[in-house]
Amino acid sequence: MSSMSFPEESQAAFSAIIQEYPGEKRYIIPIMHQLNKRYHYLPRPALELTAQHTGVPFSQVYSMATFYKAFSLVPRGCHHFKVCDGTTCHIKGSRLITDELQKHLGIKIGETSADRQFSMETVNCIGACAIAPALLADDKVYPRVTPASVRKIIREYGGCSHDRS
Repeated sequence: MSSMSFPEESQAAFSAIIQEYPGEKRYIIPIMHQLNKRYHYLPRPALELTAQHTGVPFSQVYSMATFYKAFSLVPRGCHHFKVCDGTTCHIKGSRLITDELQKHLGIKIGETSADRQFSMETVNCIGACAIAPALLADDKVYPRVTPASVRKIIREYGGCSHDRS
């Protein structure tokens, strides 16, 4: 995974999002949701600014950021694939799906492509056992995924703007 930074990831851009909320502890999670939506992860400088803005120690803000699985401290791709590896999906071939994604995206489980187009992970269950094996691409569930359908799904998600407004 690349550690490259993008121009929109600046103190001013972070502050613009953070300043939309009152400087109170109860707004930390909504601020994190907005930052995560815009950047597909929570940049450390943005978390530091959030702590300053809300008057909460950085350690508490960091603790909240790491507690929720919806947040990531490392950049995720514009398009995030979650391969269900629950019992049913596993038995029905989720490993084949994971292998195919790794092959075509050139990344491993838990990684993000250098251009930040794609990232992938396995999850314990997405609640789609009746249509296993299942894949969650961004917010869309794909049923009965096969290695051949993985290639088609990837093509659907080509292109990504790094202006993630």
